[in-house]
Formats: sequence, structure tokens, C-alpha cells
Amino acid sequence: MISVGIIGCSGYTGKKLTEYCSNHPKVNKLKLYSYASAGQGFWTIAPEFQGVIANLPVEHSSDLDLSLDVYFTALPHGESIKIIPGLIEQGKVVIDLSGDFRLDDAKLYEKWYHFTHAAPEFLSEKIYGLADWKETTYSGKKLISNPGCYPTVSLLSILPVVKEFADDILTVSTVAYSGTSGAGKSANADLLLSEMDGNARAYNLHHHRHEPEILQLLNKDGFVSPFSFSTHLLPVAVGMYATTNIFTRMAIDPDQVKNVFASAYEKSAFVRMRDQAPQLKWVVGSNFCDLNVSVKGNSIIVTGAIDNLIKGASGQAIQNMNNYFGWTPSLGLLPSEVNHVSVY
Repeated sequence: MISVGIIGCSGYTGKKLTEYCSNHPKVNKLKLYSYASAGQGFWTIAPEFQGVIANLPVEHSSDLDLSLDVYFTALPHGESIKIIPGLIEQGKVVIDLSGDFRLDDAKLYEKWYHFTHAAPEFLSEKIYGLADWKETTYSGKKLISNPGCYPTVSLLSILPVVKEFADDILTVSTVAYSGTSGAGKSANADLLLSEMDGNARAYNLHHHRHEPEILQLLNKDGFVSPFSFSTHLLPVAVGMYATTNIFTRMAIDPDQVKNVFASAYEKSAFVRMRDQAPQLKWVVGSNFCDLNVSVKGNSIIVTGAIDNLIKGASGQAIQNMNNYFGWTPSLGLLPSEVNHVSVY
């Protein structure tokens, strides 16, 4: 059994983390922290959970109890970096949901995140926690950097092909779509219902900060071909969809490609290979990533769907905790793997 602290419990991802940890059979103590919501009960900031999970007090993030085993940091980019080095120095396990430690090269933060990285020594001392990728290892390090939502669905779509056919790839292009919750809870006129209802649009073309995160892992597996990544907003609150087109130098046998994916995810608890292109409604509210592969000649099209707040954030963070401690990956994430605790 372990004790857990959630720093930043009032955001979308923080609320989901609180729900999962409250029902996790291996978590026997949970403490919640926030800056703006300190001093309130959890039901006040998340009334949807009244009578569902305990009404834990929300403490100020500057008053951390350092006796806990694991800390989730669900803070805006640039804020986690102020807290995490001290936690790691105390020997704590930290699972960070921000982008502050995802990249390996500190210089990239100046270009993509527009700040100078204050703790570059930790960038090489982290686990990049793509939880369903079989080559992700968890030994020897205390900091787990939870992947972004776009990189999660994109990398799970592309990595099996790159791993097997890197030398044969001409180009890769990923076109991805997100619900508006991916931008967080901060007020933004462009995300108002009156702006997004019945609407869709591209944004941050050639400038999306998740692009170097995706390329970082692809390059490690030998990918050197041209890559394009374009992001769009959908008129939904939750969900993420990615369509990746991969062109190869010569035709590839469809069965060979499908066998590559089957082998890559045969032991995954949450990647489901589908015989048709997935739909958002199949995955929203779950930690699943649904993938479909279509092959014709030298064209491979991979479609993938996830819940951006769960598989793209909180659910994968819990899965990373499970993997780190060697527990069943689905613990606390599936109805059959939760502990229904009293709320009183």
C-alpha cells in the first residue's frame, strides 16, 4: 500500500486523478493540494463527486506533506518545475502531467515552451511514460514524465511501423483533432460554446509544442524521414482523434503490418486493435486507445482515438504508477480493478 499526494487537484486532470486514486486498491492515504482552491473541501470544487468519493480537504500546495510515497503534479507548464526537483531530492516518486520534463534537450524549451529550463539535469533522469509501449522501462528513476495527449495517440499509431520499417519510410503525416478540454480550464474566448459549436479549425500549424515530443521518440527508433503534424479543435469537450498517413518506398504486405501491431500490443491492457476505424464514443470516459490499420500498396493509414483527459493524461498517469510498482496495469482503471470505498 502507498500514500499519494495530488498537486493541482482542481483542474480537469486533477479531478480525474482524485477519482482514480480514491478508488485505487493500493492507495491507503490520499492528500489533495491546490493553489487557488486551498481551504475548501473536494466536493466544493468538484460537486459531481459528492456522495461518490470522500470529501477530502484541499490543502495549499506550499504546505506539502513530505511523508507521502508518490506525488502527481497536475500543474500548468512551467509550474511543476518549481516543485519537482525538491520532491526528487527527498527520494519521492513523482508523476508529472505537465510538459516540463518531457523533452530531453533543455534548449528545446526555449523554442517550444518559451522558458529557460531551470533544472536541465533532471531531463536525462526521467522516464518518458508511454505506458502501453513495450519498450518503456521503469527501473532506477523516480521521475515519470507523463506524455502529452497528442503524442500518446500519435506515438501509439506510429511507433510499431517505425520500429519495423524505419528504413523504408518516405514520409509520415499525422492530422489530429482534440476536444476543447485539452486547453484546460482557463478562460479563452476562442473556446466558448458560441465559437466552437458547429465549428472546427486548425491551430498552431508548424508550431505545436507536442511535435518535438513525438519526434524525440520516433528518432530514437531510427526515424529520419520528413514528418508533418497538424492539430485541430473539434466542437466537443472531450476526445482526441488522429489519422496518420505513412508512405513507404515499396508496397508492404497488409498482413505483415497488422502482425507488427498485434505483436506490439499483445500484452497491452489498453490498446485495442479494431477491424474498422475507431470512433470517439468508443473510448471517451475510458483509458483505452483504439487503433485501426489500413494498408494499400505503399500507403499505411493508422487511425486512433483516445479520451484526451484520461488516456492522454490522468488515466495514463495511474497506469504509469501501476507499471512503476509492478502492479496490474489496469488496477484502479477498470470497474473490476477498483476498490469502492466509503465516502463518509
